[in-house]
Amino acid sequence: MTGFVRSHPIMTAVVGLIALFLVITSFPVISETEQVVVVRFGKPVRIYNKYEAGRPIGAAGAGINYRIPFAEELVRIDKRVLDVDMQTQQVLSTDQRRLQVDAFARYRIVDPLRMYISARTESQLQEQLKPILGSEVRNELGKIEFAALLSPERQGIMDNVRTSLNRIASQYGVQIVDVRIKRTDLPDGAPLESAYDSMRTAREQEARSIRAQGMKQAQIIQAEADANAAKTYAASFGKDADFYDFYRAMQSYRQTFIGEPGKQPAPTTVVLSPQNDYLKEFTGRSR
Repeated sequence: MTGFVRSHPIMTAVVGLIALFLVITSFPVISETEQVVVVRFGKPVRIYNKYEAGRPIGAAGAGINYRIPFAEELVRIDKRVLDVDMQTQQVLSTDQRRLQVDAFARYRIVDPLRMYISARTESQLQEQLKPILGSEVRNELGKIEFAALLSPERQGIMDNVRTSLNRIASQYGVQIVDVRIKRTDLPDGAPLESAYDSMRTAREQEARSIRAQGMKQAQIIQAEADANAAKTYAASFGKDADFYDFYRAMQSYRQTFIGEPGKQPAPTTVVLSPQNDYLKEFTGRSR
């Protein structure tokens, strides 16, 4: 054997390289972040490191495995959460608003065998999921009004989209983790201006309603205050009629000769006889 190696060094090196290549290709290393479908002549035969909910990292499946060189092919599929973006498209809401919607979904491949049979590769899977996502978003947003997208109801809407999308995505071995709207806008031009005008009109109507309610409450409060004041005056008059006459006369004098507090009184000339009843508080009640 030693003599053969010495006499045929090139052939020995070639055989050694082939053997090393066969060993390397026969025992592939599988990462924790991927699952592998082993395909033998186009037919899936087994799966390594398949995703299982709640399975800890480092469990059996990842690491060094085996395959038959040249006969078996490895299809590596990501185990992590992936993203798929929906192309921006128009959606018609129930209040006839055309919306430009940009959304995305986050998903995980939970059945690599089904995914391989239905889509073959991850890139083809994403291409098939994009129109499905767009269709489900259009269907759900078409059931609501535009204002609902600006309210807390939006989360419930996206949950409905995720549930609907999950039913279809399960056919591809995919589990939808989350669906989100990145942006929702009205198209530029007349629809956008019309929406702004409608929103402005609604806010102005709301402001008028609030002002009317405030004026109504103010009138009620003023009426209640006047009623309470009248009761107080009546009670005072009943207890001391002379003091009540004196108090009302002083208020009248102030209004006539001094004016409102903080305001400059207009020039006024009043000609009355000393015996006029209006001036009785100046002459004294004994006279």
